[in-house]
Amino acid sequence: QVQLVESGGDSVQTGGSLRLSCATNGYTSSDYCMGWFRQAPGKEREGVAYIDSNGGTTYMYSVKGRFSISRDNAKNTLDLQMNSLKPEDTAMYYCAADDVPLCGDSEADFAYWGQGTQVTVSS
Repeated sequence: QVQLVESGGDSVQTGGSLRLSCATNGYTSSDYCMGWFRQAPGKEREGVAYIDSNGGTTYMYSVKGRFSISRDNAKNTLDLQMNSLKPEDTAMYYCAADDVPLCGDSEADFAYWGQGTQVTVSS
């Protein structure tokens, strides 16, 4: 059974940084696609960043240059470094994973989900 557990969410001020981490259990993260999604109150969940098994990355336009997705294969974790945070980044952030090496571009393409970690950015 695959388990994903996020951590690192917090409340920060505009311009601050946070690092989210996703611990995996029952899953070899290096072999497959993983990603981060977020959902703000009253909005649909959206993809933030994805990483393929070969290390290829994709970012949503609004976070390019500010966020960085990476994985630690030794620890079997997925991280999201978030810099220059803005109030519009406020959301619940979810770790997601799939059973294929290359990522799709929608949440329907991901089979496994964590419970989420809250990020709040105040102005």
